[in-house]
Amino acid sequence: MADRSRCARASWIAACLTLVPMLASTTAMAATGGARSSLAAYEAAYNAHRSSAIPAFARKYGLACSACHTAWPELNAFGQAFRDNGYQLGNDRDSPIFQSNGYYPITVRVTPQWHLESATNQPVDAIPGDATSGLVNRTVTQSGFDLSGMDLWFAGTLYRDISFVVLPSSDNEGSLHFEAAFVRFDNLFSSRWVNVKLGKFELDNLISEKRFLHLSGNGGFYQSYHFLPVGDVNDFGLGDNQLGVELSGHSIGSRTRYGVAVLSSSSGNVGLPTSTSYDTYLTLSHAVEAGSLGLERFGGFAYVGQRPTGYQTSGGTPIPGTGMGNKSFYRVGLNGDFFFGRLEFLPLVMHASDNAYLGTGVGAGGTLPAGAQDAVWNSAFLEAHYYVNPQLVFTGRYEAVRMSQQADPATPSNLGNVDALTAGFRWYPIMFSRAGLAWHVEYSVANTQGAALDPALKVRSSSLMVGLDFDF
Repeated sequence: MADRSRCARASWIAACLTLVPMLASTTAMAATGGARSSLAAYEAAYNAHRSSAIPAFARKYGLACSACHTAWPELNAFGQAFRDNGYQLGNDRDSPIFQSNGYYPITVRVTPQWHLESATNQPVDAIPGDATSGLVNRTVTQSGFDLSGMDLWFAGTLYRDISFVVLPSSDNEGSLHFEAAFVRFDNLFSSRWVNVKLGKFELDNLISEKRFLHLSGNGGFYQSYHFLPVGDVNDFGLGDNQLGVELSGHSIGSRTRYGVAVLSSSSGNVGLPTSTSYDTYLTLSHAVEAGSLGLERFGGFAYVGQRPTGYQTSGGTPIPGTGMGNKSFYRVGLNGDFFFGRLEFLPLVMHASDNAYLGTGVGAGGTLPAGAQDAVWNSAFLEAHYYVNPQLVFTGRYEAVRMSQQADPATPSNLGNVDALTAGFRWYPIMFSRAGLAWHVEYSVANTQGAALDPALKVRSSSLMVGLDFDF
């Protein structure tokens, strides 16, 4: 598919001609700092990319996957508008009352695969099995056949203008948790500009980590979203789903969009939050039509939050929800989604800062190192997709993270810096309304400044993945 705004297949053209006018005319619609092991990087990647396409919607409305996706799970402009509208098209199929009893709003996704993970300068025992032999730097390599975690996604409408998502998800060891679960009230006061969502959900990132096209151990997450300086105790990740309430709105066709979310300071973990403080997330984007090139979208975001540095205790054990000594942090950035015919670019730049107490890991009542200051860093990436045709897409991304100011002045200024490169392709032999299958091949490598035994050394972590990514 050449771009998000044009139709490259007859089924896609039919969907555009039939459904886009309906959307436009219905006013009631709203359309880690330091080195990590190769296996840890792999597991983090699969936790990061949870969520995907929902063939259940294609089955419900009788559409091809290409109606909502450039290359699933990534959304095109129509798919974005459909999601903003609360998974509604404005016809009698929206309400579950009028749906066939044989229809269930459910999708399952898993990725059987072979992958190879390697990391240099890892601390290992000089004599295997002898913990007293001392640690030395070695390269650790692991490979084999494997499974990703599994997503079991339920999503749809409970009634007109009331939509829901429930996403039980398992990790690679089979542990089940709720990756997402929310109810959204759409078109309040008969306005597409007022929609309210309550529960656990992905932040409204213009460049979504839950729907992107990379899956490998090093490439399956954005370094910019999850980076923390060495020694930083903040647990926040911009790509993680969060618990809270969101107010959002959009214009016809979702050309202009905004979102304001108030979130528990729990980094998406269920149960009582760590403290009584709340985080705030703001996002705004706008899209313009650039003729034959496609739809060009640009936007910005800001996340401001707090994390506790200590807790009330009982017998020395921290009491949940009693966090104290809150210290602040923030993330601000600009991003975009630009098309040049068959070529798509996704750029992002971000500035970040964590309070000195978070950056040094000093608890409440503790003493900061001499000259301690807020940890400050900058990050950027450029991701590119080349759509050969609707069933073949080549992908690539370069990403860089640079420390601007260490929390502890005694820390080397470049400790934690990251350079990462990812390249691969996805071929879709099957793209039906009832199922999707992609042959996924990807190689990614990340160079991080600072080995565990010698901060002057770099850790080179690489991943090679070949798998079958399917949903039904």
